[in-house]
Amino acid sequence: MEVGPIYSPIGGDPGGHLQPHNSGFHSTITILKRAFEIATTQTQVDQPLCLECMRVLSDKLDKEVEDVNRDIEAYEACLKRLEGESRDVLSEADFLREKIKIEEEERRLEAAIEETEKQNAEVNAELRELEAKSSRFKELEERYWHEFNNFQFQLISHQEERDAILAKIEVSQAHLELLKRTNVLNDAFPIWHDGEFGTINNFRLGRLPKVPVEWDEINAAWGQACLLLHTMCQYFRPKFQYRIKILPMGSYPRIMDSNNSTYDLFGPVNLFWSTRYDKAMTLFLTCLKDFAEFANSKDQENNIPPEKRFKLPYKIENDKVENYSITQSFNKQENWTKALKYTLCNLKWALYWFVGNTNFQPLSATVSSHAEVPAAGSSYTKRGSDAKPEARNFLNT
Repeated sequence: MEVGPIYSPIGGDPGGHLQPHNSGFHSTITILKRAFEIATTQTQVDQPLCLECMRVLSDKLDKEVEDVNRDIEAYEACLKRLEGESRDVLSEADFLREKIKIEEEERRLEAAIEETEKQNAEVNAELRELEAKSSRFKELEERYWHEFNNFQFQLISHQEERDAILAKIEVSQAHLELLKRTNVLNDAFPIWHDGEFGTINNFRLGRLPKVPVEWDEINAAWGQACLLLHTMCQYFRPKFQYRIKILPMGSYPRIMDSNNSTYDLFGPVNLFWSTRYDKAMTLFLTCLKDFAEFANSKDQENNIPPEKRFKLPYKIENDKVENYSITQSFNKQENWTKALKYTLCNLKWALYWFVGNTNFQPLSATVSSHAEVPAAGSSYTKRGSDAKPEARNFLNT
């Protein structure tokens, strides 16, 4: 600090004193001390300041003085402007009128405020009511969407179930159409051959010396043949005169003649004396011939040309089929087996005619069915023409 070359602390110990080099310097210090004490009592600064700090403090005070002077000038300018403005002094009457007017305006505004507050209260009440309704509507909307989603889910489930059912119906209808085009008798009674034997449902009909077919198999074959012929005859009753009746009873069929006498068409029988068995087979041939003649007459009624009318491939005459006797007594097994094979071929030929000329439905047909044969024979003709090569192959074996 710039205070002098040599000094002692001014506020030091009570006994401390300055050690001057001369009396003039001592008097200078005394004056400075007194000036410092005076300055301390006039300001809040209780310590000596250096010259630099004094300059900073002085500059700050000068700036504050300038700010105060500018404020003073602004106030003075404003005061002069107000003093220069012309002022109209109201009289007491005007003042009272202005006061009354202002009071009325105040009352009007207070009434407007009161009305506004009342309207505000009504609006707030209406707002609360609307908010309550909005809350209820939100709940209803949430419930609606919840129910809508449930309905959509159920609808999709029902649609999937419906589509699955429709697909099943479509498949079932396709199967039904296939079944409608399929004749039950044609599939139920397949007639073919196995070497020298004619077969029906794979049961051989006949016997050979080297191939002694069991009687159970022969009986089963006769049972199938009787059931087929009986079904075809029964379908056309009463137009078909079912004189000789076939009694299908599984592997134990019987034949009833016009006198109601019955004959067993099952074995075993004596190879050399089987009159009743032979009679049963002969009656079967007679019934098959009667059905063939009935089929021919139906074709004639339907104006089928003579060359296309139904006719058995092997002629039946009494107990013979194409000159081979169907009787077993005093007959060779080879000839008997051949006659049985031709009999099955004639039965197959009759089945082809039946399929082409009827809409046989075993589930709805009854023994008293009066179904009519179609007026045209194109169905039989087409099916018959397709069947002839197959039947000829069967005959030529």
